[in-house]
Amino acid sequence: MNQELVSVIMPTFNAGRYLSASIESILGQTYQNLELLISDDGSTDDRTLQILREYADKDPRVKVDYLEGNCGPGVARNNSIKRAQGRYIAFCDSDDRWFQEKLEKQIALMEAKDCALTCTSYITCDADDEETGIVVAPERITFKMMKHDNKVGCLTAVYDTKRLGQKYLMPEIRKRQDWALFLSIIKKSGPAYALTEPLAFYRQRANSISSKKISLIKYNIKVYETILGYPKWKASLYFLFIFIPTYYLKVLKRNIDSWNYLRKKGRIKE
Repeated sequence: MNQELVSVIMPTFNAGRYLSASIESILGQTYQNLELLISDDGSTDDRTLQILREYADKDPRVKVDYLEGNCGPGVARNNSIKRAQGRYIAFCDSDDRWFQEKLEKQIALMEAKDCALTCTSYITCDADDEETGIVVAPERITFKMMKHDNKVGCLTAVYDTKRLGQKYLMPEIRKRQDWALFLSIIKKSGPAYALTEPLAFYRQRANSISSKKISLIKYNIKVYETILGYPKWKASLYFLFIFIPTYYLKVLKRNIDSWNYLRKKGRIKE
């Protein structure tokens, strides 16, 4: 298979504890034609800055840019997307990790399905790398499904600039930019496809942005306004009567899938 360049987008901010493992999981891919574009979002942690310098010095695929101040992960990701030279754009945060064959399997899926966006299932873990569950992605993700709520794990997403005809940036909202981005791509290109095999580890941390669900409400509504063009009243109703029920059904399914996964791993005794 002819390996076209993949640009991996990684924002960093004081991520020293996990950063090396995350970078190694990308550089160790069986799909080797990649560049890792890191935008540091104003880190003040010496360990983070040292790791970034070390990897940039020893591997030419690692390209680091340092932002002034702390602008948020959306701005940091867009900075890297603008610098990207690859046909494919992939995402991995600085505390997450990929399985070694992730890119190889995903690019093969994109060629087989002739699609512009793919994702995979992923395993969740805690701050100490203990597995806590699994998120199983739907095999086919339509625009209607994405309107109900986000079905694409950002750390597993890969999109194809050639099929789309351009790079897509994160919309300029403070949070939920990933959902807004993938919603825009599917609206333009048609369904996304997923590998139900887990190919990444997502780290759950108590103080993470995504863990603050209540504060995300206004940003969920903002996605409907920004991407779908809904007036605020319609966006609010859609959030209450479509998003919320879908979200809780998703959480229920995730809990069942995680229980079954952990039981098979011997983590739960019947």
